[in-house]
Formats: sequence, structure tokens, C-alpha cells
Amino acid sequence: MLKSKYTFLLLVIVTIGLLTGCNNTAVETNGDGKIKIIAAHNQTSPDNPYQTGMLKFKEVAERESNGSIEVEVHAGTIGTEESQLVEKLQLGAADVVLVSPGFMTQTGIREVDLFSAPYLFTSYDHWLSAVDGEVGKEMAEIINEKSNNSFKLLGYWSAGVRHYYGKKPLNTVDDLKGVSLRTQTSGVVSDFWEATGAIPSGISWGELYQGLQQDVVDSSENAYPFFVQQSHHTTPNGKYITETGHDYTTRFLLINGEKFDQYSEEHQEILLNAAEASVKAEREATNSQDIEYREKAVAEGAIVNDIDTQPFIDIARPILEDLAKEIEVEDLLQKIIDLE
Repeated sequence: MLKSKYTFLLLVIVTIGLLTGCNNTAVETNGDGKIKIIAAHNQTSPDNPYQTGMLKFKEVAERESNGSIEVEVHAGTIGTEESQLVEKLQLGAADVVLVSPGFMTQTGIREVDLFSAPYLFTSYDHWLSAVDGEVGKEMAEIINEKSNNSFKLLGYWSAGVRHYYGKKPLNTVDDLKGVSLRTQTSGVVSDFWEATGAIPSGISWGELYQGLQQDVVDSSENAYPFFVQQSHHTTPNGKYITETGHDYTTRFLLINGEKFDQYSEEHQEILLNAAEASVKAEREATNSQDIEYREKAVAEGAIVNDIDTQPFIDIARPILEDLAKEIEVEDLLQKIIDLE
């Protein structure tokens, strides 16, 4: 009788151990023992800078590991919305994803919303000095700590300089009053556009071309490589581009931190090297395409105009300061301002 009790307890302990090991953060391997990594972004165009960066990540990881790491890149095939990619990373359905700060706030890490704020950075060099310096390191630590290691930051990608485009040009900020604008509908981005008089619309990226074509939404805002590759500038409501330059955009390249910790030190180093190479490749592609696709848009009939951005900055600054106070990153904001 005693022997059967011990046997039963042993079975219970083994079963619990097996169940504990079968969680969503277990390292996935192929039948031949290779580590398989699912890497994803939300853009579907093969020429997109995100794809350039992800393919460089794949190239370096597979080469330096002599094939013991296999990277499967998904370009919009497992989610065209960044919220979907964040969820997949949390659930273990993806291992490496690219997301914007605005969509990271849904995880409870409010501090990252600072990087979404319009007119936070005054130039590309200002952005570089922030993300590649002390500010970037501090934000990476916040992300890892607040997510309980669910997210580990591998690097900061750019997504170009965002501008307004719509059915009419902007000559002053007053021209935005009553204009429906596809953008984030919550957080500091939404607060800013509402303060200009625009009406934020949550139409999905995948449906935006049709929305601009069929007058569902009056306008949108993004960087040249992204909206020109989607032909938004060829629609009646995307023809007029006003270079507001309101966002030197930050994107987070994230890996599941719990999975990362399960890799060998050698594989961890390889993945970090691959991430570093991807950052360089993606930034170079974005900067080059900013020029290339602006020229393409003009050649295809888009009309571009400049605007005095100071009234926009005057609207953005108090919103930015209120946000920094609310999410307790006033010191971080000051460090960014000091880098100008």
C-alpha cells in the first residue's frame, strides 16, 4: 500500500513537471534540432524597409550560426496590425516582432508612449543621439523590467519622418479643423491631432487605400516609403502632401525575453549581432527611400507643400509635458530636450 502511494506521488510530480515545461515560451526547434525563430512585421510590400531589416536579421543569424538558427520572416502574413504582433509575441506565436510605441502601451508599459509624441525630436540626428545613447538604454531597461522579461529590446528601427497627406493641402494648422485623419485613436498621438482640430479615425492600415479612395477618411499621416508603396498618394484623398515632419519615428525590434534566456550564450550573441546588423540595414533603407519615394510621389501627380511647423509645435509641447508628468518620465524627457 505504501509503495503504491509513493508511486502515485511520483507520477503526480512527473506530470506537473511535464505540464510546467509545456508553456508558450518553450524554444521551438525543427525536427533536426535547429532553433526556429518566427520574425514578423506588419508591412506587406516586399520593398519596404522593414523587410530589408528582417531579411538582414535572417541572413546574419543563419550565417553566423552555421545554420543552427533558422529564421522565418513574415511580412504582414501573421498580422497587418501591430497590436496583433504584440499579442503573438506575448503568446509565443512569434519570437521577434517590430512594433510602434503606441501599440506597446496596451501591455501596460506606459513609459514607451513618450517616443510616440509628435515633435519630440527636432531632427534625425537628434533622434539618433537619443535612441543610440543613454535614453535608449534606459527605455530598453524599462521595457524589460515592466514586461517581466516578456519583451527584450533588440534595437531601435526608424520608420522615416511622418507627414500629413489628404484631400486638400494644409496652409495653416486651422485647415485641420473637422478633417478626419487616419491615425492612432488613443494616447498622446490622438491627443495631439484632436488639439489641432482634426478627427482621429481608426481605419486599419490594410483598409486605408480603399478608405482614401472612397472618401471614408479625409486624410492620413505617415512617412513616404510607407504610404507611397501603398499608392495612397494616387487616391483623391491622398494627393496633397504637407510636410509637417511631426514625427521622427521610432520602432521597437523586440524578442520574447523568456525564450531569449533559454538560448545558449553563443546563440544569444549571434542574435544580438543579427539585430545590430538589421538596425543598420533598416535605417539605411528608410533614409534612402524617404528621398526615392518623395520623388516618385511627385512624378505620379502628388502635390507637396511646406508649412510653418511652429504652430504645430506650440500645440504639441504642453501635451508632451503633461504626458511626461503623467507617466513619470519627466527626467527622460529632459534628457531628450538637452540633446537638441
